[in-house]
Amino acid sequence: MKKNEIIELLQSIGSEQKMLFRRARDIKEKEFGNYIILRGVIETTNLCKVNCDYCPMRKDNIKNNSIFTLEEKEILSTANIIKDNNVNIVFFQGGEVPQTTKLIGRVIPKIRKLFNDKVEILLNLGIKRKDEFQYLYDQGATSYILKHETSDEDLHFRLRHEHLSTRIEAIKNLVDIGFKTGTGMIVGLPGQSISSIANDIILAKDLGVHMCSASPFIPAPNTPLVSNKHGSVDISLNAISIMRILSPNWLIPSVSALEKIRKDGQAQGIRAGANVLTINFTPSIAKQKYLIYGRERFVVKNHYVSSLIKKERLLVSPSVFIKR
Repeated sequence: MKKNEIIELLQSIGSEQKMLFRRARDIKEKEFGNYIILRGVIETTNLCKVNCDYCPMRKDNIKNNSIFTLEEKEILSTANIIKDNNVNIVFFQGGEVPQTTKLIGRVIPKIRKLFNDKVEILLNLGIKRKDEFQYLYDQGATSYILKHETSDEDLHFRLRHEHLSTRIEAIKNLVDIGFKTGTGMIVGLPGQSISSIANDIILAKDLGVHMCSASPFIPAPNTPLVSNKHGSVDISLNAISIMRILSPNWLIPSVSALEKIRKDGQAQGIRAGANVLTINFTPSIAKQKYLIYGRERFVVKNHYVSSLIKKERLLVSPSVFIKR
């Protein structure tokens, strides 16, 4: 698919959008059947050394935020709850800080033992040195998500105050080490063009990753971008469909930001070709402090996912990355 075709499909509406969704859904069902993959996320820390203009956990907000880092005992207890809910993907998410390397590295073997090794350990902990990535892999981590956010180099630097090339290098390191690797884009960032979103999809495919997300931008409180409008749900859904068509075997989540902006947004994501949902198992006190979209974020809970699965007539699949 050429870039101009991607740009055209990203702007699909009405009957054209329905046709796009159907095409993507048919490809998904051929590849994965009527299955949805469930992840159980543990938000490990809200401390972050990066200063992204769209994130309330940005470095400049540290003094105003109620900082937390889960202790090993809390992490293991939460992992046990995930296991009891028959979810075999334990997903660690947290701000980009060096201390998560050792903290998570220590608990990975214990979680593997808890699940009798039938578990995927998925990490989303930001950029680390290649030797730190290697350490986490050697400890038993399976997969790692490091979103490129936007492929527009100037926009990336303006909003993240870091170079895109640094992030791309880290993603390539993850792939080289052997991680099942994910990336992702934010749709509707201030100053972003449709052409740029098309480039996001092309970049993700060129990187050779195994997972990719498209999340609509949410203007969060206590950030420089609070006064901007949110990203388009429809363009995000179209991006999901295009990614499914271009990469049939990718894991593509239907993210909570879709539901935050539009009621039934996550269900629409599944109908557009997504095949992953994430349930939040973070201990309640910490969950309130993890301000990824601000205090009013939509938190995906178990009962909501169960209802969605029933409504969409889905079956639940275990991790596809566990060696059998």
